[in-house]
Amino acid sequence: MKKTAYNRQKRVDLRKESQLPDYKRIYQDMIFMQYPDKSELCSFILNKEKLNPLDIIRLNNLITGIPGNEKSSENQKLKSYDEETIFKMLMFQKEHNLSNLRLAEHFRVSRNSIAKWKKYFLPTADHE
Repeated sequence: MKKTAYNRQKRVDLRKESQLPDYKRIYQDMIFMQYPDKSELCSFILNKEKLNPLDIIRLNNLITGIPGNEKSSENQKLKSYDEETIFKMLMFQKEHNLSNLRLAEHFRVSRNSIAKWKKYFLPTADHE
């Protein structure tokens, strides 16, 4: 079988997907076992085929009832976002006419991260 760039990329993508935790199943089990009263509240997110990092944050806030502002800073250090989520955040900023500071507060990320993402993903955009 001839190896092409497409086949190699497809294998790499499959490997990446298989290494990700199945957050949908994790949250379904957690709601079923620990928070059965929250199942109806979270169903609109869990009915999606695939959860993105913003969905996971929303689910966590719905289940625990703790808004993002009250979480410990230790818990915020190891967040990681994929390109799709970063684009959604940057589009949210544009739609709601937010500054980098307000966007950073809303999603609980640093202003430096927002500026870096804008520079990397939107090189022609005006940066603050």
